[in-house]
Amino acid sequence: MTVLILIKRNIKLFFKDKGMFFTSLITPAILLILYVTFLSNIYRDSFLAGFSAGMSVPEDVIDGLVATQLISSMLAVSCVTVAFCSNFLMVQDRLTGAIRDLRISPVKPAALSLSYYVATLVSTLLICYAATAICLIYVAVAGWYLSVADVFRLLLDVLLLVLFGTALSSVINFFLSTQGQISAVGAIVSAGYGFICGAYMPISSFGEGLQTAIGFLPGTYGTSLIRNHAMQGAFHELGAQGLPSEAVEALRDAVDCNLYFFGEQVGLPAMYLVLAGATLVLLLVYILLNVLRKRG
Repeated sequence: MTVLILIKRNIKLFFKDKGMFFTSLITPAILLILYVTFLSNIYRDSFLAGFSAGMSVPEDVIDGLVATQLISSMLAVSCVTVAFCSNFLMVQDRLTGAIRDLRISPVKPAALSLSYYVATLVSTLLICYAATAICLIYVAVAGWYLSVADVFRLLLDVLLLVLFGTALSSVINFFLSTQGQISAVGAIVSAGYGFICGAYMPISSFGEGLQTAIGFLPGTYGTSLIRNHAMQGAFHELGAQGLPSEAVEALRDAVDCNLYFFGEQVGLPAMYLVLAGATLVLLLVYILLNVLRKRG
């Protein structure tokens, strides 16, 4: 009951801060506009270069490939960056002294930390699902090849990546104590996360050593999961249009639908396990940090 009261309190405070809520809400929309403006032609040229000379691929299929690669990149970044934008209340409570009052109350440290996590999770998930709806509308206009199952899998992928992003931001924000630090970390994450998770540039375009290093990062597999389920229908349509399966697989390799770890292809179940395992570890670390701070 105490946890539910704290979660309700934290969610109310988040939506009460209109500036932070608005910033979190428009971030995915801005990202989508930027991606469509600056990356769509790059993605299109990349796909066209992957087709053999003389091979005719319908324009709407190419549009579908470009659109789904764009939204998968945007959602992969948003699920983590929005979590960092939303997960400010713990630091704010530290600044106002509210968290000190909560810690000397009968509230258990694990319950307090869990309330911050769940509140951030709920607010981030609402924003990211709203962003997903906008993305699906864009895909419907550009070229729709998703099945109902693909959409449900995409929603599951967003949920898992939000769980991971919220856990990651909770651990990092635990060590922050000022609004300036939150802004600085948020800027670094927004600028850098898209590169190291393969959203801005395919991991396959990096050197072998960097590919191996990135293979240790859980967010990489979250991006690949979203990309697999967003682009699956368009790739299936390529096969139906007569594109050889080898060429389709080469394109899947090029956009990181197929990931390799030390030369071995990582299957989708393994990607889910890596992302879920990393989320659980981060969440346990976050709870442990709060328990140790209370004892200290």
